[in-house]
Amino acid sequence: MGETTNKETKKQAQAKAPKQSKFKALKSEFRKIIWPSKEEVTKQSIVVIVITIILAAVIAAFDFIIQSGLFKLLNI
Repeated sequence: MGETTNKETKKQAQAKAPKQSKFKALKSEFRKIIWPSKEEVTKQSIVVIVITIILAAVIAAFDFIIQSGLFKLLNI
């Protein structure tokens, strides 16, 4: 019975916490974020696009090789 009372008091304390303090805490956390510069975002985006194109070419090459091998094996 003591456990339920303890849990209930914790819930009541959390419910009574002012909502304004939660927003202040959130705002202070957002101030700690170090946002990347425009140049960093541009460079990283270009790297992602180039790697995606290279991987697409590798996958297409493997697909072509496997498809050619299967056609030769099955005499289609």
